[in-house]
Amino acid sequence: MLPLRYLRLSCLLPACMLAVPARAQQEDEQLWTQINTNVPVTEDVRVTLEQIARFSDRQDGLYQTEFGVLLGAKVAKRIELGLGYRKVGAHNGNTAANENRFRQQVVGTFGAFTTRFRIDERVNPRGDEVGFRIRPLVRYNYRLGGRTTALFVSHESFFLPNTTRWGQRSGYERMRNIVGLMLPIGPRMVADIGYLNQYRFARSGSRAQMDHALNLQLTINIRGVLFPHVHD
Repeated sequence: MLPLRYLRLSCLLPACMLAVPARAQQEDEQLWTQINTNVPVTEDVRVTLEQIARFSDRQDGLYQTEFGVLLGAKVAKRIELGLGYRKVGAHNGNTAANENRFRQQVVGTFGAFTTRFRIDERVNPRGDEVGFRIRPLVRYNYRLGGRTTALFVSHESFFLPNTTRWGQRSGYERMRNIVGLMLPIGPRMVADIGYLNQYRFARSGSRAQMDHALNLQLTINIRGVLFPHVHD
C-alpha cells in the first residue's frame, strides 16, 4: 500500500472548495508526477517528450504510466496547435487495459489565462472501436514576480461523445481541478506543485469517486525557449 495517508489533512480544505462529494462516493489519496521536456526545432515549433507516473492507495501503488510525444507549432502570436501520441500502461490494482492514445489540441495564451481544447482518440485492445474524449481546460496564473513564479488554478472537463463495447460510456465523465504554485528551478526548468482534485461522476451503475492527489510536474525547456505551460 502506498504511504499517501499524510495527504488527507492537507487535502480537506481544497476538496471542500473544488468539488461537492456525492453521498455514496469512494475516495482515494494519490500522487501524480510528470516530466515534460520541450525541445525547440525552431522558434515556433517544438517537440515535447512526456513521462507520467501516477500512484494510488486504492490501487496498491503505481497504477498508471504514460509515455508520449507532442509536436507543437505556433500559428499566431497567442495560438499553438499540437498533435501527439501516448502509450498508456495499467499496473497493480488498475484493471484497465493498456491503451494507445492519439490527440489533437489548440492552446491559447491570453495574458494571465491559458486555455487548451484537446480531443483524444483511445485505441483499446479489448475492442476495435475508437473512444473519443473532448477535454477543454482553462488555467489562470497570478504572477508573483518574474516570468515563471505564480500561483495558479485550473479546471478541466472530460466529455465522452461516444460509447464503445470495450467500456467507454458517453456523457460528462469527470472534472479535474488544480490549485498550486509554479516555481522556476534555474533558467531552464519550471516546477508546478499543487493539490489536484478529480471527481468522477456516478455513471452506468458505478459509484462516484473523488481523488485527492499531490501533483508534481517538472517542465524542462531546452535552450531556455519558453512555450505555453499547462498540465496534462
